[in-house]
Amino acid sequence: MSSALPRSPTPRAPKMKKDESFLGKLGGTLARKKKTREVTDLQEEGKSAINSPMAPALVDIHPEDTQLEENEERTMIDPTSREDPKFKELVKVLLDWINDVLAEERIIVKQLEEDLYDGQVLQKLLEKLAHCKLNVAEVTQSEIGQKQKLQTVLEAVQDLLRPHGWPLRWNVDSIHGKNLVSILHLLVSLAMHFRAPIHLPEHVTVQVVVVRKREGLLHSSHISEELTTTTEIMMGRFERDAFDTLFDHAPDKLNLVKKSLITFVNKHLNKLNLEVTDLETQFADGVYLVLLLGLLEDYFVPLHNFYLTPDSFDQKVHNVAFAFELMLDGGLKKPKARPEDVVNLDLKSTLRVLYTLFTKYKDVE
Repeated sequence: MSSALPRSPTPRAPKMKKDESFLGKLGGTLARKKKTREVTDLQEEGKSAINSPMAPALVDIHPEDTQLEENEERTMIDPTSREDPKFKELVKVLLDWINDVLAEERIIVKQLEEDLYDGQVLQKLLEKLAHCKLNVAEVTQSEIGQKQKLQTVLEAVQDLLRPHGWPLRWNVDSIHGKNLVSILHLLVSLAMHFRAPIHLPEHVTVQVVVVRKREGLLHSSHISEELTTTTEIMMGRFERDAFDTLFDHAPDKLNLVKKSLITFVNKHLNKLNLEVTDLETQFADGVYLVLLLGLLEDYFVPLHNFYLTPDSFDQKVHNVAFAFELMLDGGLKKPKARPEDVVNLDLKSTLRVLYTLFTKYKDVE
C-alpha cells in the first residue's frame, strides 16, 4: 500500500532453498525458538497432515501458522482456488472499489491481507462510506493497539449490519491474522450494505484448507466457503415480481415482452433516427434512456445535463441516474433497479425500467 500513513514493518519469511520441504519452510521461524528435536517433531507432524491424499502438495501459509496450541486451527485458501478467474475478479473488483473510495485520502491498497489487517485502512474506508468519525488512534504500531482499533472498527460494522441479520464471518483475530477469506467476507458485506457501484462476480466459492492440532498432531481438512451468491440476493432485492417469474419459469413469454418493449422504444427513438435491437446493451450507458424520456414527455433535454458519449462507468451511472430523476419528475415511482445494475448489463433491471415507461406511455404517439 502506498500511503502517507506510517505502517509497522512486515516481517519477512526465511528464504527457502529450491529443494526445501514444505514443513521445512514452516519450521524456519520455529528453529530460532525451539530445540532441534521439537522442530523435527513438528515437521513430521505436519508432513502427515499436509501430505494427506486430499491436501495440496504446497499451501501458502506463514511459518508462524504451525505454532498451534492444542485444538487451535489455522485456515488458508487452497492454491487452486486462488487461481480461479472468478476469485481473482472478486479480489480485483474489491481492490479497485476500495482505492476509488479512498482516492482523496492518498491511500492505495495493493494487497488485501497485508494492507487491511491492522485496521488503519478499514477505519478510513468505513469513515468514508458511513460519513462518520471513529474514536480511535490514527496511528497504532503495536499489536495490542492494532487489535483495539480493529475491535472498534468491527463493532461499528456490526452495528451497521445487524439489522440485515447477516452472519458475521470474521472477527478481530481472523482479520489481524490476515485471513483472506474473513477479509473478503467483510468487504463483500460492506459493498452490499453501502450498495457499492460495482459488479461483484456471482457464485464465487473457494476451497479452504483447515489445519488443526489435536492430541499433539496436525490434521488437515477441506471445506467450501461461499463468498458471493447472486447479484439480486447480495444487493438486497428479496421481493420477487413478475419479471422474476418470467426469467425463472416462462422464457418464451419473456421473449414476447422483450419484443413488445423493443417495438415500443423504437416507435419513439426512430424519430431521432435511432434503432434499438438489444435492450440489455443499448440502454446501459443511459443515453437512449434520457432521449426516450424527452420524447415521451415531449421536451428537449439539454445536452449539458448528461454525457452524450460517456466513456467511463461513472459517466454512464450519472446518465441512468439522471434518467431516473426525469422519471420521478414525470410522476413515476422510483425504479426498483439501481443505475449501477443497468450499467452492469443486468437485463432484468433494464426490463423493469422500460416496462415502467411502457405502462405509462404505451398510448403516446
